[in-house]
Amino acid sequence: MRDGRVGRDPPGAAAARCLMEDACRDAAARATLAARDSYGKLLAILAARTRDVAAAEDALADAFAAAIAQWPKDGVPSNPVGWLLTVARRSAGHAAARRQTADRGAAMVQMLDDERNDPASDGFGDDRLKLMFACTHPAIAADAQAPLMLQTVLGLDAARIAASFLVAPTSMGQRLVRAKRRIRDAGIAFAIPEAEDIPERLSAVLSAIYAAYGTAWDDVAGADLRLAGLADEAIWLARLTVQLVPDQPEALGLLAMMLHCEARRAARRGPDGAFIALRDQDVALWSRDMMVEAEAALRAAARLGQPGRFQTEAAIQSLHAQSRMTGERLHGPLMQLYDGLARFAPTTGVLVARAVALAENGVPDAALSQLEAITGAETYQPWWAARARILWLSGQEEAARDAASRAAGLSSDPGIRRFLLAGGYRDGLR
Repeated sequence: MRDGRVGRDPPGAAAARCLMEDACRDAAARATLAARDSYGKLLAILAARTRDVAAAEDALADAFAAAIAQWPKDGVPSNPVGWLLTVARRSAGHAAARRQTADRGAAMVQMLDDERNDPASDGFGDDRLKLMFACTHPAIAADAQAPLMLQTVLGLDAARIAASFLVAPTSMGQRLVRAKRRIRDAGIAFAIPEAEDIPERLSAVLSAIYAAYGTAWDDVAGADLRLAGLADEAIWLARLTVQLVPDQPEALGLLAMMLHCEARRAARRGPDGAFIALRDQDVALWSRDMMVEAEAALRAAARLGQPGRFQTEAAIQSLHAQSRMTGERLHGPLMQLYDGLARFAPTTGVLVARAVALAENGVPDAALSQLEAITGAETYQPWWAARARILWLSGQEEAARDAASRAAGLSSDPGIRRFLLAGGYRDGLR
């Protein structure tokens, strides 16, 4: 009993508790943001020293757990990334000491020396490229290389990576575990290959960056906080790759494609979260600087005279933008580009987009046949959305509505669902 009251807080205690709770939430949010923004950077530094990706992941998990526990009490440090790196290095060092092997002990000494000499973020770019190229080593199965980069460099979980590659999450998880074990057991060096070896290993690096950007692009509503900043991260890695290999046209093409898409991001949603197709977007919201950079990269790639998948995708995005800005119908040239893209990369996504382009070019019956020839796409949401559009163009209105309903059911985005159910497919999907 205090001040004549039983079981009640003293004056001001409730307000103080609220402030503490707010501070805790803010600190936890800062820790989560730091995890999202710095995961790949920190993992690259740790793994480059230990050559053990799994051990580096464990050390980072300890550091993030410590941040969530300590920052609400002690305050967010002035250099959150440096704090996380220090704690992760110490955790990795302690784990190495417990294993009591000479090579792990040497790794611990190396990491402690790194902590003294490089406690901040110097070398993040080089270390991340080294980790990406380590993931492309010939000793690692080809089907694990791009997924491994997505997890280690960009911090995506196995389930989301599995969805990007249309495989079961358990299978992807096993594939990633085997790849990490291979890096450790084979002692694969974390280094950028010699210049003559880069081209043959570059394809997997570009594929991983492409998949990362595609994952961020699919989250059109920005509802998944785990993907916050992922698009910027992918573009940053693409620019870094172009700096490393400025004479590789596909690196330039990938950068051009992503910049064209990213230039339109602000116009893809209405104030109420509604999805806005390309045909209805306010071009004043497009980033002209990004589009100029994209076109410059695409021209630089074309001058090298080695056409490829990503250059073709960039040309398609450029043509879409030109069509929207000028009002000119360019279905014929788009169809030619999609034909070329299907030769370079006959993936499910490309074949679906090609079928829609064929329907838009006035041949919906042939487009429907092409769409139905694609196997294993029964649960692929874009396939059903494309089917709705193609059926509508062929005059099958009821079947189109059914396909749109199925596509809406396969989407987790409320804006996309509203767009499909409201008949947005009738005027085009882009």
